[in-house]
Amino acid sequence: MTALPDFDEVIDRIGTHSVKWDCMESLYGVSPQEGIAMWVADMDFRPPQAVQDALQTLLHQGVYGYWGDERAYQAAIQWWMANRQGWKIQPEWIFTTHGLVNGTALCLQAFTQPGDGVVLMTPVYHAFARVIRASGRRVVECPLVQIDGRYEMDFDAWEAKMDGTAKMLILCSPHNPGGRVWTEAELKATADFARRHNLILVSDEIHHDLVMPGHRHIPMAVAAPDQPVVMMTATTKTFNIAGGHSGNVIIADPALRARFAATMAALGISANSFGIAMATAAYSPEGAAWVDALNTYLDGNRHAFDAIVNTIPGVRSMPLQATYLAWVDFSGTGMDTAEFIARVEKTAKIAANHGATFGLGGNGFLRFNLATPRARVIEAATRLKQAFADLQ
Repeated sequence: MTALPDFDEVIDRIGTHSVKWDCMESLYGVSPQEGIAMWVADMDFRPPQAVQDALQTLLHQGVYGYWGDERAYQAAIQWWMANRQGWKIQPEWIFTTHGLVNGTALCLQAFTQPGDGVVLMTPVYHAFARVIRASGRRVVECPLVQIDGRYEMDFDAWEAKMDGTAKMLILCSPHNPGGRVWTEAELKATADFARRHNLILVSDEIHHDLVMPGHRHIPMAVAAPDQPVVMMTATTKTFNIAGGHSGNVIIADPALRARFAATMAALGISANSFGIAMATAAYSPEGAAWVDALNTYLDGNRHAFDAIVNTIPGVRSMPLQATYLAWVDFSGTGMDTAEFIARVEKTAKIAANHGATFGLGGNGFLRFNLATPRARVIEAATRLKQAFADLQ
């Protein structure tokens, strides 16, 4: 019987070339010796033992050549999607990319031209806009609206932004940074919106396994089976193996698949053997049990964090339905952005993502990564309460 993971174990990542811990002082002015890293979306947990064992097998074999024969890898992806997501896929639909930021960039190259507009429902994962602009495309921001403390889609308002120059819509499902699990009705409405405006629909579902109890993620391909969709998934967020830089773009539609395959071939993209090995091991019954334990633990972390942070006058953490990323609104404090950020970084000594980087609607927010031992989450929330003690 596999032992349950110890998510309470504090693992010292300082000096391990961790972006999250080793780069936060240069970017945020927060020393890793005194501070808490809560910005980059990776976890401070070890992956399942099956992943460690897969790497040990490669190490023991000792020859690190080109990877071939992806049948076991493809079968693992098929098994996972069928059993965990209720989505049946075929091996020939699967493309392996160097993560999903790379997958996004490949979609832009395959399906759009320089100058084309790309629709984002903002605030949303900041790398989308960065890659869109770097590729010479335009970001078309369609702001989400807050209703009863959570984000909702506003298709009526977005219609006015559609002038025929946008060619793609990138959906973030579940939503980062708001933590929404989109309903089946919302997904169908998104597919209809894309169809009405002739938009290639790309659904980034990297957080689809990280769903809080009481909520259920529905893949876009399941919610709208008649709409051609480019699905992006990965093991990297789920199992904390982002350093393996491996993701999957899964395309059922033959015409879209042919265009994407041509772009992959033109750019000479091939798989990373370490990422493939880790993904194959992770998509297994052992990996599934680990994820179930992880989600229970993350649910406890978000409750512990919110219980303290939501007592600060004018501060509110958006209820988290998925991901491990708390989206915290400081606008009710009456402070300007520079002041509340200074309190978080200089007084509380916490590095968190600045809301403005997520696009329209992000001002006034900070994003905090809760995928760290609970004692550290409680310490961070306590520091925040102390940093705003004068408001009590």
